[in-house]
Order: sequence, then structure tokens, then C-alpha cells
Amino acid sequence: MIPKQAVNMQDVAQRLGVSISTVSRALRGLPGVAEATRTRILREAEALSYVVSPAAATLAGGMIGRIGVLAPRVDAWFYSTVVAGAEQALRQAGLDTMLCCLPTSRDRFEFFERLPLRRKVDALIVVSFPLDTRSESRLSAMGIPVVTVSSPSTLFSSVTVDDHRAARLAVDHLVHAGHRRIGMIHTVDPENTPWAADLARVAGYRASLAAAGIDVEDDLIATVPWGIEGGAHGMELLLSMPRPPTAVFCFSDEVAIGAMRTLRRSGRPVPEAMSLTAVDDHPMAELMDLTTVRQPATEQGAVAGQLVTEMLAGAQARHVELPTRLVVRHSTRPIDLARAQES
Repeated sequence: MIPKQAVNMQDVAQRLGVSISTVSRALRGLPGVAEATRTRILREAEALSYVVSPAAATLAGGMIGRIGVLAPRVDAWFYSTVVAGAEQALRQAGLDTMLCCLPTSRDRFEFFERLPLRRKVDALIVVSFPLDTRSESRLSAMGIPVVTVSSPSTLFSSVTVDDHRAARLAVDHLVHAGHRRIGMIHTVDPENTPWAADLARVAGYRASLAAAGIDVEDDLIATVPWGIEGGAHGMELLLSMPRPPTAVFCFSDEVAIGAMRTLRRSGRPVPEAMSLTAVDDHPMAELMDLTTVRQPATEQGAVAGQLVTEMLAGAQARHVELPTRLVVRHSTRPIDLARAQES
């Protein structure tokens, strides 16, 4: 019998007459192995008291065993939640995660020029920030699988939600409640870089109003920096109008929380004096009783991790769109007709 301390992956492969890479995939739970073969390998490994070495498992398939995750930041709910979902899925597949934060366009430009993760990772997950033609070309030059999250790409696998539809769900809800003067608090990054979600949600807002026969007034769109402070300022801008809106669609829940603060300080109760909707279903949304459109952030990260493991096992690139749904709470109500006429 082979001494337990000397057992390696090659021993398991030789005993069963399969390749080392097949043993590696089976032991790490990766796709591409028939269930009957996987069962035989797991039983044989248990009989030999073989313990998987992450380094050996990955090297057997010519892999490093590490996946790079690129994100603009991790101190905001959406990004940190997506990264957490991806890390968990990758860890379950026996893969490590290397995180790189690229908060500015300059950081991203330098990363794509230098490609510091070349030969250090087996694949990349790019969370949310936009990729121009040059960036996509540089990523392709790395010759490894790439998955984008929340930024559709024609070159790489991607995981998205329909931000246009999410905005329409939020605004349609206000329209159905009788509101006709509906504002939006739109956000931009500090460098005014256009992001896919920003553009899609503004387009969805406009499409919802147009479908209801409501004239779109550009003055009703307040553009502010993303975040709670931005949301507070955006609501200040809308309230300063000669005819303020009766309802407001906010780019995200954090923005809506800031808007609520301004309304509270100005003595305008929600939803009696103003209805609010947003997108995300942040954990604070339930506490604030905010009507919002839920996007599955954790699931987006998990699916990205799944796509990476599939492609490392030979699968083709593919696009996955996850559903959104309206979560109605108590930040909205049907408009009072007398108040609407006064407005």
C-alpha cells in the first residue's frame, strides 16, 4: 500500500487510469467531469487518505489557482457585495482571489497599460467600471478568461441586470400612483465618466414618462456626485424649483437615503409630501421603508465566479442577465389630487 504521507494526485490518477487534470477538476468540484468518474475519484482519494493541495491541484492543470478581481472601490455596498459573492464562489471551486481597486480613470489606464497581473492570475473579473476599446484590447492580450459584471461587453463573458428596465419599474410605479411631475436624482462619478448603469437608468426614466404621455423636463433631472451627500444635495435642487416634483426616482438607495434626509430637515414627510423610489435593495432600504427595485448583487458576483470556473474548464464565453423586481414599501403613495392640481 502507498504510504499516506507520500500519496499525490498522480497516484490517484494512475490507480483509476485517468489524467491528472481530470483528478484535479474532480477534487475541486469543477465542471467537465462525468459524475460517475467524479464519484470514483473521490472514493479513491478518500481510500488513499489523499488531501488536496491547492498548489498541486492548480499546477496539474497548468493553472496558478488565483483569479483577479478588479473593482473601482470596495467601500460601497454594490461593489463590496459583488466582490464577496465572487470570492465565495471562487473559494468553493478551490480558487484564490486577488483584489485590485482602480478608483480613477488614471488608475485604470495605468493598469491596462502595465497589466501587472499578467502571469499572476488565471482569469479576471471586472466589476462595473466601463471598458473602452483600448482597455478591452489590452485585456484580450492577456490571453485569459475575462468576465465583466454590470458592464456589458461583446468580447467577454458578462453578468448584468437590465438597468433600463429597473428604472422603468421604479418610475412606472410612480406613474401608476398618479404622479405626473416626477423628478430624478442622477449621479456622475467625480471625473464625469459615463457608466453603463447611469446611462441606462436615465434612459429608462425618460422612456417611462414618454410611454405615459408625460413631457420630460430636463430641469427635473438633478445631476450630482454619487452617494448620500449627493442625494441630499440633489433633493435640495429639486425642492428649490418654482414647481417641485411630487415624486422622485433616485439612482440608488444610498442616494435616496440622502434625499430623505433633506426632506426630513425641510419638514416634508415621506410619502405624504413626496414619494421616493430607487434601485438596489440595499440592506438599509428595508430599515428606511424605501420602495426600490432589487438587483441581486451577491448573485452577480457568484455567477461571475461560476462563469470563470466554467471557462477554465473549457466552456465558451456567455452572457447572463439576472432579473430585477420592484419591492414596494412605504416611501410611495397615490398622489393627492388636490395637491397635484395645486402643483
